[in-house]
Amino acid sequence: MKPDQFITPITKTPTMSSSISTTADHRAPPACPHLHNFRSTHAANPFRSLQQCLSVKPLGRAAVVRDPQDVPLCGSCLSPCFLYACLSCATVSCRRHVADHSPDHPISVDIDRAELFCCLCDDQVYDVDFDAAVVLAQLAGGAHPAPEKNVQSVKNVTKRRRVEYCDQWVPDSGQRELIESNSSALAEYDGDDVPLGLKGLNNLGNTCFMNSVLQALLHTPPFRNYFLSDRHNRIFCQQKNVKKNEGNAKNSRLCLSCDLDDIFASVYSGDRSSYSPAKFLYSWWQHAANLASYEQQDAHEFFISMLDGIHEKVDKDKQKPHSQGSGDCCIAHKVFSGILRSDVMCTACGFTSTTYDPCVDISLDLEPNHGGLTKTSAKSLSSCNSEPVSTNTSQNSGGTSTLVGCLKRFTRPERLGSDQKFFCQQCKVRQESLKQMSIRKLPLVYCFHIKRFEHSHVRKMSRKVDRYLQFPFSLNMSPYLSSSILRSRFGNRIFSFDGEEPDPSNEISCEFELFAVITHSGKLDAGHYYTYLRLSNQWYKCDDAWITRVNENIVRSAQGYMMFYVQKTLFYKASEKPRAL
Repeated sequence: MKPDQFITPITKTPTMSSSISTTADHRAPPACPHLHNFRSTHAANPFRSLQQCLSVKPLGRAAVVRDPQDVPLCGSCLSPCFLYACLSCATVSCRRHVADHSPDHPISVDIDRAELFCCLCDDQVYDVDFDAAVVLAQLAGGAHPAPEKNVQSVKNVTKRRRVEYCDQWVPDSGQRELIESNSSALAEYDGDDVPLGLKGLNNLGNTCFMNSVLQALLHTPPFRNYFLSDRHNRIFCQQKNVKKNEGNAKNSRLCLSCDLDDIFASVYSGDRSSYSPAKFLYSWWQHAANLASYEQQDAHEFFISMLDGIHEKVDKDKQKPHSQGSGDCCIAHKVFSGILRSDVMCTACGFTSTTYDPCVDISLDLEPNHGGLTKTSAKSLSSCNSEPVSTNTSQNSGGTSTLVGCLKRFTRPERLGSDQKFFCQQCKVRQESLKQMSIRKLPLVYCFHIKRFEHSHVRKMSRKVDRYLQFPFSLNMSPYLSSSILRSRFGNRIFSFDGEEPDPSNEISCEFELFAVITHSGKLDAGHYYTYLRLSNQWYKCDDAWITRVNENIVRSAQGYMMFYVQKTLFYKASEKPRAL
């Protein structure tokens, strides 16, 4: 086979909406004139015969298969790659020879992706009826099980009301007067030219894990603004707690939010002397009794336990239960809670089982060390005209892991082992499957935890992974969203596939900025935590009670263990009920 037969085609990207759903603001692009002529010269539904040839591949992407036993080849050069079938005469041509086909037959279909292509425009084209037929084939094939629908119902599928997100809030004259008369502005710097709120925390005996996380939370913008605006008043909370548990002291439990409110009041008071969070440590011990000791603890485990303590206290105080994934239950989940989507796909029929799980962080594996031989765990399940499905190897990057590479590895399809077969509701037996993770809803602040501590039950030993991780100061999360992965999987269809609209906040808030890095130095059993903070475009190292100014190159070379990113632009959700000021 000639080498030039495998040249990757250069396809122009048509102008279309970034949203999958069809709404008044997201219309399908106008059809090309050649497609219009094709429709006018053929039957009312020229794609009816093509529907019988549509099939669903394991990852849900539609393809054109006339005969499962037939291997399509280009009629000119016998190439099996990048093939297009003419809709007028069924002639098969490769990307190189498709333009040489008869000019009277300009409309073809990409066999492997089931997308229309105009040879005269040399571009992909879109047709509402064709896309609806493909979506129906994918639904019928089990890619996303749904009630039976006809083409018209797919076009006019009823959507739930969109949540309206507005621009950055700008107070009007009345609101500005109210703010100025009831508040005083905080000085950005104190007398020593140090940002306000930058204060050391005393080590109370192997409590660097707690101090490092507290420093990050004290300067998390939405979390900080919540406490500094007196949204949780410790005096009122304590009075409420006394009345509620009057005569029953055993049911009285210390409130982590009250202790945090006390820490915020002290840190932002302007006093530069270091603070001892002994009261907060005692309250946390009451919540996590299994970790109550002066031994070194894991910073990530403390972070999760602390957020859980804040959520548990609020959830008990409110009679109506709240969902963590909605982000409306407590300040911890309002700031850090996102939603992960998990798709498990049957490799035999394409049936997909989808689940959603709330999360307050993402734990990432470091990319494999490519110094030696690598082992491929999954082969491509598609033809040479499509991307590989999944492998457990990455390209050689000289042994350097990147946060972007870890996120790509986290969201790529992964073949599950033979011991993890899942029961396919369509095949009615346990089948081999592929699993793919994606992000359904972005939080205001993302915490990425790097798995640097490995525990082997076979060797009965633990070790720390000291490999360097390169992380960006600005991060675009759009490639890892469920909407982006679905568009890639289904070939940029203009319909939604499972009755789910993309979260509007995701579409406008994908850009994140790094503001805190927690690092771990030393060995597994004898290490030390400290935090790098970015305040007013200057980086500071918070090492317990010691605060020093550092260069950003020091931060880039740090051995990151937990990275905190905040949305560059925070939008506010329009209130459904007007509230009096």
